[in-house]
Amino acid sequence: MLNTYFRVIVGTFILLSVVLVVYVSINWLWFTVFIGVNLIQSAFTKWCLLETILLKLGVKKN
Repeated sequence: MLNTYFRVIVGTFILLSVVLVVYVSINWLWFTVFIGVNLIQSAFTKWCLLETILLKLGVKKN
């Protein structure tokens, strides 16, 4: 269940950042970069802030 929520939230953030780049400002690309860097960081450290937040909100781990 955690993976499902995680993927939906991250995917939504990426799509939102693309929409903001197109309609608001090119500077919203930094938001996309932030998301990508966090995904890479979590692959190496096995820690993700979003996962911690979801667990504290009561989302069950697979």
